[in-house]
Parts: sequence; C-alpha cells; structure tokens
Amino acid sequence: MRVTFDNFSTIRFLFTLLALVIIGASTFFSNRLVQHVAQEEHHKMALWAEATRKMASVEESADYAFLLKVIEDNTTIPCFIVASDGAIVSYRNIEVPKMSAAEEQEFWQHKKRRFSRLNDPIIIRIDKNSRQLIYYDNSLLLKELSYYPVVQWCIVLIFFLSLVFFFQSARKAERDRVWVGLSKETAHQLGTPISSLMAWVELFKSENIAPEVLPEMEKDVSRLQMIAERFSKVGSAPELKMVCLNDVLDNALAYMRKRVSSKIPVTCQYSVDAPIYLLLSPPLFSWVIENLCKNAVDAMEGRGAISVEVSRDGEKVCIDVSDTGKGIPKSKFKTVFNPGYTTKERGWGLGLSLVKRIVEEYHHGSIVVKRSELGKGTTFRIQLKAVDMKD
Repeated sequence: MRVTFDNFSTIRFLFTLLALVIIGASTFFSNRLVQHVAQEEHHKMALWAEATRKMASVEESADYAFLLKVIEDNTTIPCFIVASDGAIVSYRNIEVPKMSAAEEQEFWQHKKRRFSRLNDPIIIRIDKNSRQLIYYDNSLLLKELSYYPVVQWCIVLIFFLSLVFFFQSARKAERDRVWVGLSKETAHQLGTPISSLMAWVELFKSENIAPEVLPEMEKDVSRLQMIAERFSKVGSAPELKMVCLNDVLDNALAYMRKRVSSKIPVTCQYSVDAPIYLLLSPPLFSWVIENLCKNAVDAMEGRGAISVEVSRDGEKVCIDVSDTGKGIPKSKFKTVFNPGYTTKERGWGLGLSLVKRIVEEYHHGSIVVKRSELGKGTTFRIQLKAVDMKD
C-alpha cells in the first residue's frame, strides 16, 4: 500500500511539474508575441500618422495615391485624430452611434482617456503653428493574444484540479481495496478456528464435560461468529433489515457493560416513548456503538461515564454517544475520522474511520463530533433516517 501511494504522489508531482513547465513556456512566448504585435501596431500607427501629416500638408512631391492607400489599409486598429482645438478630424474602425452633441463629446472624451491608458498619443505636426494627435487602441488580435495566457492558466488550473480529483479517487479506491481485502481475509482466517471451537463445544455437550462453563463458551463462540460476520460484510452492500433500534442498542450496551470497569457506568436514555424502527444491519451497527464506547473508555483512562441518548429530529433519529474523557481539540473534529488517526501508542487508528464508513456508506446516515471540550468529554452524534411503523 505504501508503494502504491508513493507512486501516486510521484506521478502527481511529475504531472504538476510538466503542467507548470508547459504553462511557463507558453506564457513566456505568448508575452513575447504580444510585445512584437504591439510594436508592429505602433509602427503601423506611426506610418499612418506620417501619411496623414503629408496628406494634410502641401507637398508637391507627395505620392497621394500611396499615402491614401497607407491610410485606408488600416482596417484593424481603432484610431481617431484630434485637432489642436479639440475637434475630431477623422476616425477609423470605431463605431459611433447616433447621439446628441453633448453625448458625442463625452463619447470622444471617454475614448481619449481609455486609448491614452493603453498607448501614448502620436503627435502629427502639420506646420509650426498647427498639430494634431492620433489616439489609437489595440487591435482585436492583440487583445485576444493578451487574454491567451489567462485562458491557458484557467485550462491548466482545471487540468490540475481534475488531476487532484483523479489521484484522490484512485488513492481512496486503492485504500478501500486493501481495507476490504484485509477484512475478508480476517473473516476467512477466523472461520476455521470458529468451526473447530463449535465442534469442541458439541463434543463437550455430548460427553457432559464441564457443563457449568459450556454456556459461557457458547456465548464466546457466538461472539466470534458475529465478529467474523462483521468483517465479511465490509466492502459489500449489507442487507438492511427493519429492526427495532432500542433492541440493537440495548444488546450492544449490555455487552459493553460486562467488559468495562465498574467505575465506568454505561447508561441509555430514550426521549421517544414508542420503539424506534430503522433499516439497519444489526451486526454492523452494534459494531459502531461498541467502537464508540471503546474509544470513550480509552479517553477516560479507567474512570468516568458513558451515556447514550436517543431522540427524534423531524425525520431523523439522533443517537448521541457521550463520555467524560479528555476531549478532542476543535481542529481535530474531522481528522479523527481519517484512517490512521489515533492518540494511543498502540493501534491502527481504524476504529472511527470504520464507524464513519458503516454509518455513511452502508446506512446512508451521518456521524459528526457534536461537541467536545478538553478535559470534560466528547459527544458523537449519529443521524439516521427514521421509519414510521403503521398499524
């Protein structure tokens, strides 16, 4: 499992590095292209300004046909010429809507401000006493090239997020396969000694050997059978049955009372008078309650109290399991359900992770840390959908 997870991390790192190299190189060349196009457009506008100047001045040697062609060839760059007195001399590639004189003046003032922020106006000196200014915008091609790196970053971000989602899903699937394989192998390994123990119990009965201890031996064998059944159900959809929650809880808590210290009372309170019926897998759900109680016992270090309270909240049944242990920091409320999380020196840290899996994936409910305070205790809340039994 470690090797597989490391491979996932290595591949994810390589893909991320490759994406960054691609976007970095692409951004660099895109910026260079934008700069070249901007310089080319500035050169075109300077040539256009010179042609306009010669057209406005009286020069016998001027080739007016060529100058007119230079002016008319500008079909992509929005621009306009402003005279010394502020009047608009001419414009190209700008759509001017119909408007009043005041609106038109404001329209051109807005164009001046916007174009000036992008490019410095080009001065046309007609003669010593007269000059004009050319204001010009970037062409549509240059604008699209300017936006191209942003689009690339967005694509790479989407790619990266998809990659993260893929590897997280693959990692979870791999972890689940290992988990399920371990559980089923455990159930398989338990099967042989349990069958042997059952045969020995039957032999002792037939030989009337130790009849006073046989009932306890039968209980332990039945308990081992139930544990094997629990492990065999991990990874496959369990068969949910309509059962009385009161009976499942009472049986699970009765089992725990026999196995915890007398200094740790285990109580259960029902705020609903009528029995509560739910779709449950009794072996798995009792495993949930036992795991929560065992964690509570560990948190209290031999002294304290465990209380279970059952209530209704609309269509939901709430099961609160509380202890008076050392509590959980608020920052760890979600982390405690992660596989491997444990505060004990020994253990795999799979108890609460297993609880979450059984409640959420198998019973379609939810489990959260309802409240916890360091040094005072913790309450876990399980919510399941209730089923109203009609006569």
